Amino acid sequence: MIDDPEELKRRIAYIDTLRALHRFERLIGLMVIMLGVGIVVLSTYTPLPKLVILGGYSLLAAGWVVFIYVIWKRTAWRKANPFETWKP
Repeated sequence: MIDDPEELKRRIAYIDTLRALHRFERLIGLMVIMLGVGIVVLSTYTPLPKLVILGGYSLLAAGWVVFIYVIWKRTAWRKANPFETWKP
């Protein structure tokens, strides 16, 4: 439990900053994944050309690559900006 209100404010600001990192890229990655899923699911019910199906799987892969990139960049930021609370 944190008793110091200033420490609590700093911690909340740190967490908010971490959550806001690469928000646009995460949204784009999610939309690309959803588009890929839509194409792949649609291809199971209707006959689509093989190139369109391949494009759907490519979109799925690209969306996951974006998600992995965001996780990697957020982890790098977290390691470069640790929240130190240790006091002697």
